[in-house]
Amino acid sequence: MFKAMIKKEFLLVLRDKHALLALFVMPAIFILIMSVAMRDQFTNESIEFSLYVNDADISKISKDFLTKIEADKKFHLLDDETSAQFVVTIPKDYESKPNSKLSINVRDSIKSDEIEAFKAMLFEHVLSAKLENMVRNIEGVSPQISKILSDLEISVETMYEVSYNNSINIPNSTQQSVPAWIVFGMFFIIIPMSTIYVNERKQNTLARLNSMNVSIFAMGISKSIPYLVINQFQVLIMLGVGIYLVPLFDTPALVINGSFFALGAVSVALSIAAIGISSLIAVSAKSSEQATTIGGILNILLGAIGGVMVPKFIMPPVMQKLSEISPMSWGLDAFLDIFLKSANFSMVLNNVLMLITFGVISLMLSMLILQISIKKGF
Repeated sequence: MFKAMIKKEFLLVLRDKHALLALFVMPAIFILIMSVAMRDQFTNESIEFSLYVNDADISKISKDFLTKIEADKKFHLLDDETSAQFVVTIPKDYESKPNSKLSINVRDSIKSDEIEAFKAMLFEHVLSAKLENMVRNIEGVSPQISKILSDLEISVETMYEVSYNNSINIPNSTQQSVPAWIVFGMFFIIIPMSTIYVNERKQNTLARLNSMNVSIFAMGISKSIPYLVINQFQVLIMLGVGIYLVPLFDTPALVINGSFFALGAVSVALSIAAIGISSLIAVSAKSSEQATTIGGILNILLGAIGGVMVPKFIMPPVMQKLSEISPMSWGLDAFLDIFLKSANFSMVLNNVLMLITFGVISLMLSMLILQISIKKGF
């Protein structure tokens, strides 16, 4: 009997073509679009600034500074200050006075984080020019020290090596987009689940099964298993989109740096959470339209505060704290740890347990509500 009920659920789900499109096609399209659209936001290679340099010193160090800026493809050195984003003034006696400061005039409407990026990139060339000037000044006094200083390389690439645990890869747009839309897509099982629940309630299918001594627990589990399987296929397809399809659009491929066992555990736990809340909404709604509306709005809200729509690292502290109440945030954080930080199972265990607990409690509540509804005759 139980196997027949599971088979029935599979057949009902597979017949709903629109729901299958929402579960598989929609997240895949979002992954592709968002990965390509945000490609340049996760790399500093695309950062470029236009500037005009007013050299009031006209010294060796200022000429070295200008030469380095001209050679840097991230800077566009202009001859006219009116069209430049930044006007940098090298003060008189800049070479002879070590404590002299460059003057930076922001001539365009530029965000504060972009200004800080400009200052950091400019600092590299300022420091390099000053170091070369220092080498020239001490060359006649101490050739040995001069040789040591001249061998130093001043650049971001030589000063820092960024890694995440054992991974040498830095995050890219694909590694941000894929887990976000996997999480969002998994929670959309509310659409087929609510439709099936409402239809079976109207046709008295659930009441007849209950009269045949089929427990509410058996009904709930039999309806959950097909969606658990569907969610895992969702994950596999979305991972495949990130690994194989996204690179076709000149966008970095998805790289999974962590444990595949941890990935599977998070996927199953997230599916349990999605099934739990979807079941709760499905048995509480009076119609499939009502369930779809409530479920859609709730999914969007959970996704918005959970870091799916907007990455959490750019949220203000208050919103980051608020995101902790969203089960989508728990799943997304776990996926990101696996993709970006080489996480193993122990590192995502807390998220897995929270998702399972949330899902089980929601599923139990849905069974309780369903039992009460059947006893009352809906």
